[in-house]
Amino acid sequence: MVIGACFVAAVLWLIAAFQFFYDPPQAAPHRTDAIVVLGGMSKERLPVAQELQQDLDIPVLVVSTTGLAGNVEGDALCHEDAGDPDLVCFRPSPLNTRGEAEALRALIAEHGWKSVTIVTSEYHLFRAGTLMEQCTNAEVQMVGSQPDLSVGAWLDRFVVETGGLIDVWMRPECSSL
Repeated sequence: MVIGACFVAAVLWLIAAFQFFYDPPQAAPHRTDAIVVLGGMSKERLPVAQELQQDLDIPVLVVSTTGLAGNVEGDALCHEDAGDPDLVCFRPSPLNTRGEAEALRALIAEHGWKSVTIVTSEYHLFRAGTLMEQCTNAEVQMVGSQPDLSVGAWLDRFVVETGGLIDVWMRPECSSL
């Protein structure tokens, strides 16, 4: 009986994880005041943001810099185009999604943006979107880039993102809104 209940719970979790992290619902992107690339996986995320910026005529590209191996492209762009007035680069503290949410709250207030598009990996959309919406009253539009992950890597992402999502619900960020 206990094994059967555990099996059912695991199957239900996998179904929910698939919906939240592998195939999350996404609205059709529209023009916003700025487009933000969250740190990590910049090889996957940055091209999506740049294409959307061009297609939707979004005036400002905002890039999270980390100095870490997974963010080489984003960090290089910020270093090479440091004088571009349409490029805003920031380094979150701490170097995680919570730090990015705090930093974006300040950037949104500083620039007076009413709406932002945030690009991150599809598996990260729900948790990152929850954090961003906890930190700003601006319209937040989440857009996912598609990672190329093995089945094992997807399972790992399901576990990590489930834990992260529970954490975001239990300990909201920017609760002083």
